[in-house]
Amino acid sequence: MKYIITFLGLTGIMFGCANDPDPVAEKSQFVRIYDNTRFNASYYPIDVHQTSDGGFLVLGVRKLRTEELSSDFPGVYIMKTDAFGNFVSENLLDNTLVAPIAPILEVSGKYYFFCMKNLQTQLLEVDASGTIVNTMSTGGTYPSAAAVDGSNLLLLNYDFVNKQSVISIVGTNGNAQKSKAFTIGPNNDVDEPIYQHFLRIGKQIPFQVGKSGSGKYYFNGFYNYTLSLVFTDLAATNPLGVSNGQQEKGGFSQVLPLEGDAFAAARFNFGDNYILPNVTINTSAVSSVDKLGGNNFPELVDDAPIRIVQATIAGRQVLIYASNTRSRQIALFFYDKITSAFIGSHYLGFSNPFEVTNLISTTDGGLAVCGTTYVAGRFPRICLFKLSQQTVSASLHNK
Repeated sequence: MKYIITFLGLTGIMFGCANDPDPVAEKSQFVRIYDNTRFNASYYPIDVHQTSDGGFLVLGVRKLRTEELSSDFPGVYIMKTDAFGNFVSENLLDNTLVAPIAPILEVSGKYYFFCMKNLQTQLLEVDASGTIVNTMSTGGTYPSAAAVDGSNLLLLNYDFVNKQSVISIVGTNGNAQKSKAFTIGPNNDVDEPIYQHFLRIGKQIPFQVGKSGSGKYYFNGFYNYTLSLVFTDLAATNPLGVSNGQQEKGGFSQVLPLEGDAFAAARFNFGDNYILPNVTINTSAVSSVDKLGGNNFPELVDDAPIRIVQATIAGRQVLIYASNTRSRQIALFFYDKITSAFIGSHYLGFSNPFEVTNLISTTDGGLAVCGTTYVAGRFPRICLFKLSQQTVSASLHNK
């Protein structure tokens, strides 16, 4: 197989068959690495989202150059590709807008994400090309995680003044409709890892917010000095239930609500990583994350970032876990949703190191996996893998 290298406005390195290219095949499966001539620039994607035109929006952070610095936080970067993964455009937002968080949120065909300006949370609406349509101040500081909740949005904030984790329902107009705050502890024990997370100079904490299958709101964040999965109805003063980790050294890496109080989950504990394709979490009591067991994966990097999606592949309900291996590849692990059995794996990456940011199901039944690679081993750049439905189906038999 020959390889094609095509240079775009923002150089896209494209890999595919050079003989009689098939447009359908090229759209269903490709690899793209987006390099550029700003060699001292650093780009780290934080999410990918497929738009209505079949293309992709990539939300990322960029290291601000010295002459741009208005704060120590990373700036906001948005890239648009077409359905083939070809670079279309980029948007380097004003350097007063910083610290964006994933995911890109779609409500009624419109796209949103949260970031900060002067430490205050901002909700930005963008169109399918990545152009900013509207900027709205929502109140609160340090946005940490977000999710879609019907026609509204869920937001997790870190209130550094009152030392609280705050979960809110926010309308797409930026107005907070309901909020509840929970103490992280009165002293500064957890401030340092939280600030290092936002400045992207330390470990990225797996903040998360959402709604369980039984209808309870939850957040994965700090409560009483510890990274914990906290359940609430946004009315009661105290949490309905808490699953405690080990300060910032252990806890959930990711949870995906299933039915009732069941979750597909992953956890970490002092470097070790465990996958739990179906676990029932007590959402009405205090429990401990490290008592939940799980399948240990020593091939993953310490305290590995893990992403989970649910998909239907060849008529089969499947849970897909994505993470980073010690060999610097991106690993995909497939589990049967009904039986929780491990049914296959697939590895992405070649020559350069690769790290996963997120994966999503695509409208053609395949997968898109976005991540970071390091050109020449040192320049962080965005990469995008598109896997066809056929490739994903074949992975179910690769153990």
